[in-house]
Amino acid sequence: MRAFLRFLLGQVAWLTVLAAALYGLAAVGKRLEAREQPAGTLRVALFINGTLGDKSFFDAAARGLRQAAATLPISARIVEGGTDPTRWQAALTDLADSGDHDLIVTGTFTMVPYVEQLAPRYPGTRFVVYDAAVDAARCACANVQSLVFRQNEAAYLAGYLAARLDAAGLPGVAPGGGLGVVGGMQFPVVEDFIVGFRAGAAAAAPRLPVVTQYANGFSDPAVGKEIAKAQFSRGAGIVFHVAGATGQGVNEAALETGRYAIGVDADQAALVGPSNPALAARIVTSVLKHVDVAVLRAIEELIEPAQRAGTAGTPRLRSLGLAEHGVGLAPTPATTVAIPPGLAEELDRVRTEIISGQRAVPSAFAPRTGDAREPPSKERSS
Repeated sequence: MRAFLRFLLGQVAWLTVLAAALYGLAAVGKRLEAREQPAGTLRVALFINGTLGDKSFFDAAARGLRQAAATLPISARIVEGGTDPTRWQAALTDLADSGDHDLIVTGTFTMVPYVEQLAPRYPGTRFVVYDAAVDAARCACANVQSLVFRQNEAAYLAGYLAARLDAAGLPGVAPGGGLGVVGGMQFPVVEDFIVGFRAGAAAAAPRLPVVTQYANGFSDPAVGKEIAKAQFSRGAGIVFHVAGATGQGVNEAALETGRYAIGVDADQAALVGPSNPALAARIVTSVLKHVDVAVLRAIEELIEPAQRAGTAGTPRLRSLGLAEHGVGLAPTPATTVAIPPGLAEELDRVRTEIISGQRAVPSAFAPRTGDAREPPSKERSS
């Protein structure tokens, strides 16, 4: 028996050594693969401070990187940081410290302090922060480009549309019952959506009630459904959600109660339509934030700055709104509601007034220093 045990221990030791050797070879192989990319290849990593599959914000960023990988000389990697915020800083630091990436893309205001710390330590690495901006006054961040969105402008259009539809009377919903909003958490970007939505609704129907509640998270559809059902039960005909994956519960509540929802960031009716047309029919529109387009163009400019940006460099802060086609509204599905005659033309007029500055849209943000706005492009649509 002792001899047999010694034999087993020997086998375990040998397998341990072999596993370690194979692991080392795998690690070396991965590093060699990064070094053996064709000359001129830009090595890009997208860090998601959450998980993919939200049919919204993070999925849009990943879509932009995939589009870049399909059309540009880059190698692309997507890293999901998970839902535990205590791990995000270490994961982002590992990406920068590895030396395997020329550009690191990340988003949301929660990542800004980490980028501000890392950018001066890794001046040879470029960073892009979307949907937030670093503070150039306190950070040596010449290697960082910030992409922010004037989401309040598109949300204003959504609020205006929702109020007009409520006044006209939605199928199965009594007119004048009001609107609802479900926010993920109460911070400036979410508030900017809500401020714009409420202002648009007030412009279209000054006395229409708009109720807002926060889910305190972006990854809990069950909570979103519970809040939305409560708002529907109090008379709301349409609920707008700015809550990431939590908002999927709002869409489900609209289906189950015979009411309506407005999505965010991506065209959610188009996303769910092929698999669940009944659910898609309950989504009036979505407030689009073209994170995918912004990420793609930021990468383009790093590869060909003179041709893409029209100058020798790129602005450190870029603001994208209706004029730049950085935000917009998704089309209302034909199966959802009949748009009252003249409402489409009315929305176009409101959009034009916002772009020209004739119609002011309130914001949760103070004006940003160094805000660079682009001339509109006819090649992109909202």
